[in-house]
Amino acid sequence: MTLVGGRERTVAVHARATPWPPQLKAAPTRVVRGEHNPRDCFSLRLLGGFELAFGDRQVSLPAGLRRLLALLAVTGHGVTRSYVAGVLWVDGNEERAQGSLRSNLSRLRAMGLSLVEKSGDTLELSPDVEVDLHEANLTARSVIDADGRRDGSLLLDPRMTSELLSGWYEEWIVAERERHRQLTLHALEQLCLNLTEDRRYADAVLAGLAAISREPLRESSHRALIRVHLAADNAGEALRCYEHYRVLAADALGVDPSNLMKSLVSGVGAAR
Repeated sequence: MTLVGGRERTVAVHARATPWPPQLKAAPTRVVRGEHNPRDCFSLRLLGGFELAFGDRQVSLPAGLRRLLALLAVTGHGVTRSYVAGVLWVDGNEERAQGSLRSNLSRLRAMGLSLVEKSGDTLELSPDVEVDLHEANLTARSVIDADGRRDGSLLLDPRMTSELLSGWYEEWIVAERERHRQLTLHALEQLCLNLTEDRRYADAVLAGLAAISREPLRESSHRALIRVHLAADNAGEALRCYEHYRVLAADALGVDPSNLMKSLVSGVGAAR
């Protein structure tokens, strides 16, 4: 049982299907306020790839259930059955799509996994499931909005800035993947600047490098990293970063660094 919004909610952890690890057939653990144990929770990983776990144990699911849980998690709110069926089973007619959805929901119940909540014609991922995408997006927005309510250093974990559902090529994921990518890039750049102001140069460099790793041709990320090195009195590193981007942009895009970028290093050395 886990605590959500001041209420206790029961999470089924018994099993009747082989993909659900037999070691987890024990009765649910009671969790009271202030005694939450992450080992007693379901967690859904979407960044870098799909993975469902209960505590530190992975839960194996068939492809249909993975797609269903991923869609509900990415959507982040209740959606109609017809929407889910139409998005996930586009190759058949509406009747067959609804049948496939019912079959997958029945299979989930048969496995003893209380991961989807139903309200009338609406489906929603259970709030008992911790989703890394949600945590990453909340942290990124907090950094960008500068509200200070969340620790932005969470974004320094490479897993939290990985590509959403890497290796999945279905149409419904493409727009959300790009949205998450842009949110992550803006947040990492802002985090880099914030950490530079706080003189936490080592972490600031990591944030800048993480942004560049996600998008090597993004000049604003390179500028943020250059600012870190200049603030830390590492002129050589700043010039090296500038020259790296100058060559990269010329080869890949056929353009020179912007005047803004040139101005950062204009007084440092013989930057071209």
